[in-house]
Amino acid sequence: MDFTPSPRTAELCARTWDFMREHVLPAESALSHHLTPAAHLAGSLQATLAEEARRRGLWNLFLPAFSGLSTLEYAPIAEITGWSPVVAPAAMNCAPPDSGNMEILHLFGTEEQRARWLDPLLDGTIRSAFAMTEPAVASSDAANISTSITRDGDDYVVNGRKWWITGAADPACEIFIVMGKSDPAAPRHRQQSMILVPRDTPGVQILRRLPIFGYWDRQGHSEIVFDNVRVPAANMLAGEGEGFAIAQARLGPGRVHHAMRAIGMAERALALMVERAGSRIAFGDLLVDRGVVRELVARSRIEIDQARLLILHTAWLIDTYGAQRAATEIAAIKVAAPAVATQVIDRAIEIFGAAGVSDDFPLAYFYAAARTLRIVDGPDAVHLRTIARREIRRNRPYVG
Repeated sequence: MDFTPSPRTAELCARTWDFMREHVLPAESALSHHLTPAAHLAGSLQATLAEEARRRGLWNLFLPAFSGLSTLEYAPIAEITGWSPVVAPAAMNCAPPDSGNMEILHLFGTEEQRARWLDPLLDGTIRSAFAMTEPAVASSDAANISTSITRDGDDYVVNGRKWWITGAADPACEIFIVMGKSDPAAPRHRQQSMILVPRDTPGVQILRRLPIFGYWDRQGHSEIVFDNVRVPAANMLAGEGEGFAIAQARLGPGRVHHAMRAIGMAERALALMVERAGSRIAFGDLLVDRGVVRELVARSRIEIDQARLLILHTAWLIDTYGAQRAATEIAAIKVAAPAVATQVIDRAIEIFGAAGVSDDFPLAYFYAAARTLRIVDGPDAVHLRTIARREIRRNRPYVG
């Protein structure tokens, strides 16, 4: 296996770095996502960034069918966007949950569904949300989901409550992909279905927006009630009972993207750590000359590089053998990358002192985001369980 960036990836990475330095990073203060709902992210500056990304050919790079990039080729680009995890992905139209939803619609949508919803998502004229997590059950086990999707003539009726639904409060969000139970009597992983619910459908109620550690991201993560929401049967994705399979298909490449963005956050935290330590004097010496600080820098470098190699290996496996053959590694990067990012960001905060927990630097938000990644798409414990189960069953060439 060879992780050397392809010529096209190298060229796109250089182009992305130019975009980041010239436009994205300077826009961060104006597009501050700290403490208040970020309604302005949909405003003129964000639109200007998106227009610039299009002009530079940095639009929809995450989706192989449209960019021509493999999972491995896109991974380094995802890392670069992680240096500004709110602004850059939105500017390049590769921000979750839209990216995952576009993958679902591309893979499982009908021609009519793709024309109605995928095309405007690819164009960036609308946004979307993925409604799976529920407050009343342990949603780390998808079989627990209690939202009902019931057939009634030519329609389906959706009833249930969801929360932590990212982007749902964005005025540009026009479509929800809702996961619920269509047949509770079916086998465990055939009970769930996914259905398209337009935001303006009667019975859809956004109750509140939820911040994370006091930060608002994409206007918060909403709690939503679906009260006798009636949609046409044609809105079903792939067919009844396919919800779990769709969810699994969505998570393979998407986890590589999440993990590489986490590596990008860690790299920026390390860069800030080194810069700060090289400019601050304590007890007569620069912090960077202290052995304890150098150890923090060295351990961060080792851990970031280890995690990146694991992610690139996983991307290569997905491209070469498919996500199913890479299931263990996909679970592993979901645990490893946020853990490394959280650790490195915490070390940077230690070097910055009180400034590290302020809004003057991105570290506090990075820490909140990295810690949250240990929960989204399934908590660490679920993935560790998966890894351990597969490891216990592994055939070994020799024991003794």
